[in-house]
Amino acid sequence: MIAIRFVSARGEAMSVAADSGFSLMEVAKRNGIPGIVAECGGACACATCHVHIDPAWLEAVGDPTPGEADMLDFAHDRRPDSRLSCQIRITPSLDGLIVHVPERQG
Repeated sequence: MIAIRFVSARGEAMSVAADSGFSLMEVAKRNGIPGIVAECGGACACATCHVHIDPAWLEAVGDPTPGEADMLDFAHDRRPDSRLSCQIRITPSLDGLIVHVPERQG
């Protein structure tokens, strides 16, 4: 299992176990992570699964695709570390990933 740590805007952390191949959004929804709405269900058609990737993990996670970058324009509090969690696939290289959930979704 791959460990993922979600940190709320209030600083509350929740660590969950994830299986390789699922999206970060699917992992968040299955584990009841507050703040991940995911209205489009992972189709990269909204910005309601927006997260901030911890700086130590930016290189491992990689950059958004052009389509994801366009959708991030609708995200509240977009930053250089912003990603849509539906577009991040869980792999063993992400074991220990730290993700910050924004105060609200766009």
